[in-house]
Order: sequence, then C-alpha cells, then structure tokens
Amino acid sequence: MSIPEYWPAPASSGAARAQRPSRRSGQRRAEILRAATAVFGERGYANGSLNEIAERVGMTHAGVLHHFGSKEQLLIAVLEYRDDADVAELEGHHAPRGAALLDHLVETAQNNAERRGIVQGYTALLGESVTEEHPARQFFTDRYTGLRDMVTSAIADATGRSADDPLVSSAASVVIATMDGLQTQWLLDPSSVDMREAVRLTVEALVARLRQA
Repeated sequence: MSIPEYWPAPASSGAARAQRPSRRSGQRRAEILRAATAVFGERGYANGSLNEIAERVGMTHAGVLHHFGSKEQLLIAVLEYRDDADVAELEGHHAPRGAALLDHLVETAQNNAERRGIVQGYTALLGESVTEEHPARQFFTDRYTGLRDMVTSAIADATGRSADDPLVSSAASVVIATMDGLQTQWLLDPSSVDMREAVRLTVEALVARLRQA
C-alpha cells in the first residue's frame, strides 16, 4: 500500500495555476480565503458569488480574480486552506505519522468545534462534490484516498496488524466516516454532539477490537 509522506497533500494542479502570493499580497489572499470559506459554507459553491466574496473584503470582483485566477481555483485554494488549518500548529506543518495520527484526529475533532465557519464550508462543499463535474470532486476523491491510506497505516501501527489487512482498511474508513458524519450533526445541533469524545470512543473501540481479533 502506498502511503503519502505528508498530509495535507501537495497543492493540486488547480491551485497551482493560481498566482503565487508575494509577501505583500499574502495577507490579502488570506482575507479572501476566509471570506470565501464563509460564503461557500453559507450558500454552497454554485450559489456563492465572487461579487459577495469581494464585498466582504472590500475589493472588486476583478481584485479577487487577480489573486486566484478563477472561481474554481479559489474553491480549491479554500479547501487546501482548510486542510492547512488542521496542521498549522504542528511541527513541520504536517500531520504526525503512525499511531500518533490517531491522537491528532481526536484533537482535530476538538479544534473543529472552535471553527464553525471552516467546518461549515468544508461540509457544504463535500456534499456538493459528489455531483457530476463539480470542480471539487477530484480534490475530495484524492483527499479521501490519501487520508484512508494514512489512517490505515496509523491503525496498523497501533494494533500490530498489517496495513494490507481488510479489517484495518475498513476501520480506517469508519474513523473518517465518523468524523465527517459528526461534523454534520454538530453543525445542525452543536449542543447534542461532543465530537472529540465520539471520535475518541470510535478510535479506542476499533483499536481494541483489532488487537483482540
């Protein structure tokens, strides 16, 4: 099984086509990304307009395009911005390897409870991406492939089982599904869901089960 060296993965070809930020424009780009995250989260990609994003940061439609090239490239940059936020405080700005990744996922669930806008944007775009020809479809397909590989490797490390064991890969899929499903429940009713505790219980139960099997 091929395991990616880092997560998040390197920038996609779509985002790579966008103009690279100079030191001077970096802050402006960050403002646009935060505004786009909010707009796409509130209205979805199709209904979220560049004009509204531009208005929220006090600039023109053309100004947004100057920094990102197109609405599609802005979307991919928003998704990469979300993944970067998961590892912003970590050494080397990438997720830990092996069993330590499981602890990181639990803490990520806790952190997500403090950044509703990012979670809302991600969840809305994930739901839209399953439709044909959606510009984020390939991003999410690649993201799940890489994340499944990394979580599979982490569970294998934590349980002493092979990463090629079908039960291990199934457990990885359950962990990822749990995290994404909890985010949807939490967005609809934050007071009814403790994301960190639910992810912790899921990880501990799966690891214990695989150690006994």
